[in-house]
Amino acid sequence: MTQSIRDNCGVFGIYSKEQCVHDIYQGIDFLQHRGQEYCGISIYDEEIKHVTHHGKVIDRITDEELRFLTGTWGIGHVSLFERQPMKWQSRVGEIAVAFSGNVINSDELMREMMSRGKTFYKSYHVEVISKVIIEESDVIQGIAALAEKVRGAYSLVVLTKDGVYAARDVYGFRPLILGRDETRCAVSSESRALQNLEMEVVRDVRPGEIVLINDQGFTTVRQLPSPRPAHCSFEWAYTASIDSIIDGVYVQEARSNLGGELALRDHEEGGVDADIVAPVPLSGIGHALGYHERSTLNYQEVFLYHRYADRSYMRATQIDRDRMAKRKLSVLPYAVTGKRIVLCDDSIVRGTQIMNKVRELKKAGAREVHVRIACPPLMYPCEFGISTRTYEELIARRFLPTGDVHTREELRELERWMAERIDADSVKFNDMEAFVRALCLPRESLCLKCFDGRSPID
Repeated sequence: MTQSIRDNCGVFGIYSKEQCVHDIYQGIDFLQHRGQEYCGISIYDEEIKHVTHHGKVIDRITDEELRFLTGTWGIGHVSLFERQPMKWQSRVGEIAVAFSGNVINSDELMREMMSRGKTFYKSYHVEVISKVIIEESDVIQGIAALAEKVRGAYSLVVLTKDGVYAARDVYGFRPLILGRDETRCAVSSESRALQNLEMEVVRDVRPGEIVLINDQGFTTVRQLPSPRPAHCSFEWAYTASIDSIIDGVYVQEARSNLGGELALRDHEEGGVDADIVAPVPLSGIGHALGYHERSTLNYQEVFLYHRYADRSYMRATQIDRDRMAKRKLSVLPYAVTGKRIVLCDDSIVRGTQIMNKVRELKKAGAREVHVRIACPPLMYPCEFGISTRTYEELIARRFLPTGDVHTREELRELERWMAERIDADSVKFNDMEAFVRALCLPRESLCLKCFDGRSPID
């Protein structure tokens, strides 16, 4: 696995009877948790008007730019790695493209295109996506060609003079949801953007579906065959906002279930002597509440979350991740002193951040810290859009180099080893069966590759 894997984070598109720029601005602001490095808006008004920035939506897009971006249909994007949308003049017309996902074979596709005289600006994955589209005879055929040429994951929006096209890869790795009201039809990487714009959530875009959004509403213009759904399970455990619903499952419900499964396991294994259950905010809150509901432990916040900090897992480098993790949480000594704490979080990737949190709690006076993790151990890098890029980044791999956890006893051995590494009094993960059960979807509908190494596309 190379260092080239990207996380292209959140897309939004809308067709309205009125000026739409403020709706797009709000829409991508509500998706900001999916990527904080870049933001952009493209709107059609006889031509495509286009603005992109390095930084967050609310900080970088100006009032002057909002006045410039006139028109009633357009798209927006927030990203960790790539400046999007990208605008193109082509034989299919003027278009702008934004996507969420990862093109595994981007280098191969670029080499093949360059051999035919194509050029690339920054080797962005969105460039590859765009050039596959504009090589075909029309936009629909171009989007359909992605299924044949691109190996990886994508949910995308394409702005044209005819409206906004929205599409999801044939496995449905990345989420994409449709919403509407009396005057607007929209599509978003998460339902929260639609809900906060007071729109009705209609449905998820189906794997392999291409939808045209225009003055006729939503029209399915092509449905490509889908080998199987493979929705990213990490969306419910970490990535998505807790107020979203994705592929029919509320994120809040899934996280509560995941915490409940951890509490159930503790109960079945004789319980844990503790005084409170607490989260690592923000994603750990749902898990801790679920643990609280299924146990006799009181829920208590032990960290103050710095509301202006970014998500540390979504930072581009390890130095940035460590700085942000330290900045975003501070211990609440009053809640900690003398307490035995069950501390809930979504996952352990590199191990440094949870180790620092355990040490901070003990330094502040906690008697014991028992770590409970919603996900199974992360054993494989993600190929489809999450920012875990190498085997070396995964702490669980140091104990199990083969990446295989076959039995509950092997899991316990890993947990004992992990507890020593992060200075916790105990560590427990949900096993795969409990994890899938909590998500309320069939195992065969999920991508679990980062846990079991089985890629749905192989």
